[in-house]
Amino acid sequence: MMKLGLGLYGNILTVENFRFARQAGATHIVAHLTGRFTSEKRIKTSGSAEYGFGYSDPSDPVWTYEGLRDLKQSINNADLELAAIENFEPAHWYDVLLDGPQKEVQLEFIKNLLHTMGRVGIPVMGYNFSIAGVWGRNSGPFARGGAESVGFDAPAEPPIPKGMVWNMVYDDEIFDPEGKNGTIPPFSQEELWQRFAYFLDTIVPVAEEAGVRLALHPDDPPMPTLRGTPRLVYQPEHYQRVLDIKPSYYNGMEFCIGTLSEMSPAFGTGNGDIYDVIDRYSKTGRICYVHFRNVQGKVPHYHEVFVDEGDVDMIEALRILKKNNFDGVLIPDHTPSMSCDAPWHAGKAFALGFMKAVITMLDRE
Repeated sequence: MMKLGLGLYGNILTVENFRFARQAGATHIVAHLTGRFTSEKRIKTSGSAEYGFGYSDPSDPVWTYEGLRDLKQSINNADLELAAIENFEPAHWYDVLLDGPQKEVQLEFIKNLLHTMGRVGIPVMGYNFSIAGVWGRNSGPFARGGAESVGFDAPAEPPIPKGMVWNMVYDDEIFDPEGKNGTIPPFSQEELWQRFAYFLDTIVPVAEEAGVRLALHPDDPPMPTLRGTPRLVYQPEHYQRVLDIKPSYYNGMEFCIGTLSEMSPAFGTGNGDIYDVIDRYSKTGRICYVHFRNVQGKVPHYHEVFVDEGDVDMIEALRILKKNNFDGVLIPDHTPSMSCDAPWHAGKAFALGFMKAVITMLDRE
């Protein structure tokens, strides 16, 4: 049976929001922990779209055994389960991404983190092997009734300054937002795949020992390059290469239906049929959990909308997942903000209600 979850970012991982999730029918939480303490440093800059950029704090105590144990306990106390952590702290693995001098030291940290997660009982580590990360989105009244949402409209792409990956600063001493201290050196897409393969070769055996699945998110926005850096999974067929590198149950997918729907056939060899994509990959048994959101359009121009008004028939998407025996967690991911006193909560509640109703319907079928 598919399970309903809610994704929460570090600064809103609160008892009140755990209660909200449970009241809305969720049974699981996905915790996005990166950059929890960066709000005071966050800066708005031209070209960095909605979120400016953040700072990655390697000393955040949440990444310790005690921090993860206490987080899990607080979620359990609300009658919920912690399904996954989402994204490594950029300050912990930037040289893994950049193939820099601290790579091996940082890989050891990741190994220890996976063992810690196993001890605590957190079954999945979601991540995105990307240099630019999620970047370039704009906000506006893009969803039904003028609800505030986000989109992508091919903005100008300044190069990434040194000291930054994943739109987060990991080294204040060398970072300059205008790139006066230099930018990330160019590298090829094949070099990125080589870095990724080395990561999997090193880390998947540890994940197997720890009993923690690795779940790769596709690139969002799914452009072939972004800010002068290549992307890894910007077409559905690239996921197969990911699975083939290490054919292990512990090398899996953080399966984002919205991102996969945004992918344009113009940049690949597929036919753009999202239902074929869902069917193909849900048969593999390698989907760890699902980001359940809907969009209108494809790169380089798309908008995120309410779950029932986009290009994807989300009822059919769930029907395919059920047919292929997916029994993992689904979270609504991004949702438009609704015009009321609690815009975020209302948007999430609408999506969770839709998802719960469809799951119940399919179970009865």
